[in-house]
Amino acid sequence: MSGHRCPGNRNKSCRSTAVTAILNDMNDNDISRQHCDVMVVGGGAAGLSAALVLSRARRRVAVVDAGAPRNSPAAHMQGYLSRDGLPPHDLLVFGREEVRGYGGQLIAGTVTGVDRGAGPGFRVHLASGSLLTARRLIVATGLRDGLPDIPGIRERWGRDLLHCPYCHGYEVRDQQLGVLGATPDAVQHALLVRQWSSDVIFFPHTDTLTADEREQLIACDVGIVDGSVTRLVVDDDLLRGIELDNGTIIGRTAVFVRPRLIPNTGLLAEMGCAIDDDGWVKVDPSGRTSLPGVWVAGNAANPRAQVITAAGEGSSVAIAVNADLVGEDVQHAVETSRRGDST
Repeated sequence: MSGHRCPGNRNKSCRSTAVTAILNDMNDNDISRQHCDVMVVGGGAAGLSAALVLSRARRRVAVVDAGAPRNSPAAHMQGYLSRDGLPPHDLLVFGREEVRGYGGQLIAGTVTGVDRGAGPGFRVHLASGSLLTARRLIVATGLRDGLPDIPGIRERWGRDLLHCPYCHGYEVRDQQLGVLGATPDAVQHALLVRQWSSDVIFFPHTDTLTADEREQLIACDVGIVDGSVTRLVVDDDLLRGIELDNGTIIGRTAVFVRPRLIPNTGLLAEMGCAIDDDGWVKVDPSGRTSLPGVWVAGNAANPRAQVITAAGEGSSVAIAVNADLVGEDVQHAVETSRRGDST
């Protein structure tokens, strides 16, 4: 994966030297109070895409980002049309440059609270103590991955311990692959990974396979190795295999695991947005939450969204938000006009 070519990067290197400069430019130390039409919380693909569309619509937009993208461990992102193989950090660099080019503001910081202002808008509090106000909010805070508590898992995450075969399967095609159980839909994950290699072994770990599951795996030539997994075996910074509780080591060069997907909806819940029983915010098809003026884009509402999907959702939500603002602007203009006619 690390040797994969990175086309379509505007003549920049795969690890752009502009990353540090752009990040250092994002700070809120000198912000005391600022008003914007739309505040975007979260500066990943969804948030930046929304900010780009709204900036081009000549809205005053600010993006607040804590600088902890979910895909930061990955060296490259795949399957993004025209950016296949690009490092995730570089996509953010390009996106920030584009947003800034249309007048959008980028702020490095963490939103600690949101409350209603005197009018229909919101007051947004940052960890630095800064206060910003906005007419509308787009929350694009993403999700986090709940991983099994096995030695080596977190260290190899996004490298040779992988989640999405559509994102990483081609880069490890025809290799010795493992799929770790004891996570939601792990058997289905193993059957899917089988598409990229004829040498796939499923490790149930602490799960007990049903007769139907075992039959499906065997029928699809997926190996099964029972026993609890104690660690990932790493040598010379490369995954070499999986060790079981009886000391047996099964050689594997990459392992897939389907993590628990945990939405970053704490801010939305504190604001009073409706949350379902699984912890996901409830939104309508446009991304609008139950709280007027608040929309959500990307993985914060859609656990299946890949980077390109999240970017598309950010654009779609931005268009819905702008339409809502236009409606409010028209109403205000009409009311102003009527007051003028009566005087």
